[in-house]
Amino acid sequence: MSTESRLIKLNFKPGINRESTEYAEEGSWYNGDKIRFRAGRPENLRGYSKRGAAAFDGTAVDLIAWTNNETYKFAAWGTEKKLYEYNSNITVDITPIKSKAFNTSAVVTVDGTNNGFYTVNTETTIIASISSHGAETGDFVTFTSSTGTIGGNQDLTGKTFPVSVINTNRFHFQVTAACNATQNRVGTATCKYLLPISSDVNMPGLGYGAGSYNTAREGGGGWNDPTDSSTIVNRSTQWSLDTYGEDLIACRRGGRIYYWDNTVEDAAARAGFVTASPTINNYILVSPNDRHLISFGSTEFGTGNYNPMLVRWSDQNNYNDFTPSISTTSGENILTDGTEIRGGIRARNAINIWTDNALWLMTFVGTPFVFKFQQQGSNCGLIGSHAAVAFNSMSFWMGDDNFYVFDGTVKVVDCTVRRYIFDDFNAEEGGKVYASTNSEFNEIIWLYPSANSTHCDRYVIFNPVEKTWSIGNNFWTTYEDKEVFGNTIATSDTSFLYDNEPADLYTADGAAQVSFIESAPFDIEDGNDMLFIDRLIPDFTLVNGNLGFTVKAQNFPVNDVVTKGPFTITPVTKKVDLRARGRQALVRVSSGDQGTEWRYGSLRLSLQEDGRR
Repeated sequence: MSTESRLIKLNFKPGINRESTEYAEEGSWYNGDKIRFRAGRPENLRGYSKRGAAAFDGTAVDLIAWTNNETYKFAAWGTEKKLYEYNSNITVDITPIKSKAFNTSAVVTVDGTNNGFYTVNTETTIIASISSHGAETGDFVTFTSSTGTIGGNQDLTGKTFPVSVINTNRFHFQVTAACNATQNRVGTATCKYLLPISSDVNMPGLGYGAGSYNTAREGGGGWNDPTDSSTIVNRSTQWSLDTYGEDLIACRRGGRIYYWDNTVEDAAARAGFVTASPTINNYILVSPNDRHLISFGSTEFGTGNYNPMLVRWSDQNNYNDFTPSISTTSGENILTDGTEIRGGIRARNAINIWTDNALWLMTFVGTPFVFKFQQQGSNCGLIGSHAAVAFNSMSFWMGDDNFYVFDGTVKVVDCTVRRYIFDDFNAEEGGKVYASTNSEFNEIIWLYPSANSTHCDRYVIFNPVEKTWSIGNNFWTTYEDKEVFGNTIATSDTSFLYDNEPADLYTADGAAQVSFIESAPFDIEDGNDMLFIDRLIPDFTLVNGNLGFTVKAQNFPVNDVVTKGPFTITPVTKKVDLRARGRQALVRVSSGDQGTEWRYGSLRLSLQEDGRR
């Protein structure tokens, strides 16, 4: 047995590989966070910074960016509470006003006689007395005018408040400055109710009316007996957003379609509903070139019955006409193979539509049929409405337990982290999976919720060009490519809009951004001999900071780990002397310094055989 020390290059297989056990993945990178692979080498992701100091209300579930005809940059996103648009570094609440279908009236005049406000001197709570107001706790009201004398000093004009319901005729809200007068049912104002808030998580249907009428069963549900368990699920909020020319089209799942005109000079102008749109719509998209507004999962023309497998579209170049006739190109079609349409994207001269089980192509063919529908695959459904993207004339998507690509035929994508993802995945919140692209690096990113999270807290990146995968933790809920803002933008679960990966930024909103990559264990002679490591020859591209290098040695795959390090690597470090011994070892490279940019090269370790005990 030779005991001569020799330098060994640690050139691991590109990408994170963890489809097997850690020990079985020898020769691979096994774990990491905030890293990507370029030309086969790992490097850290760039950082991020907030766009604007104010948080918005709720958690964003869809995000879109575009430019108008004057090249001004816009973004929009929807949450369980509101709909927002962003331009010129200003975030504007454009949540629609509730339609009369939801309440006795969407607009109420508080006249100080039959209705009015109650205030107490030095208090910030205002009670509104409005007969049969129809609001729920958490809903928002906005005031378009007021007397300016409510509470002695309160001008409510242009202000929006969340309400807490007292009873069917009263609710209260909080103002910033305390009132300076005690008043009973005084003041006049015009009050408008915003689109009611909805849930940001899936909720089981419980209580009275959940399940079959008058059916006694475990969990309740008999006559006058509220159910405390059921198979009914009230789904979390989902928005779908698209542009119609330079304007915004928006739809909250299960509701109407809304339109926001960005040429309106009133900065506070809200989105209004498309009057002729179907009453129920699960997902919307505008077709390219022919410009039809398409609703997926909608109400049938004529009957008004909701059909989750229905595709329904407007007249060409007229988003406000969904009535089929000889003078329009409006129409509808029912898909098969599935129980509901999950989503769709524009890709490869057609619209790709996914049900929960199949992929369809929707192609414009002109009159009289307008669109042709062709099924392309089965057992390849989409997990959530935003889980698919187009990339280089191909479509990639996440299904219930796999990743797929359509390049003319449906194929399963070879994924080296599939088990890691789906073994720790919150399937109940799978509808929140969000896919996007990062064209700068030829990447597709999926944001997804891990098993213990109700929101997206992990990401997986796939590079279809280099066929590499990387994983990590995150707090993004939506993500948009760089075409509009020059870098990717994203929304966080803390309700902020961020610039993501701007050039030369390697901090996490001003703080240090931790990144690391860790190898699978390696050994000598299949672990028959002990190995001894005594020197490191670093090879990194390193800017503005230091790296930590750690060796973890152990005698058996399930054995106490002996950790050596982290040893500090600087741009001028020539070597690091260390002592580590075991039957197997792994290495870890990490950075927590503020602003550090690094890339792994061809690091070498000095090691030798060191006996068998």
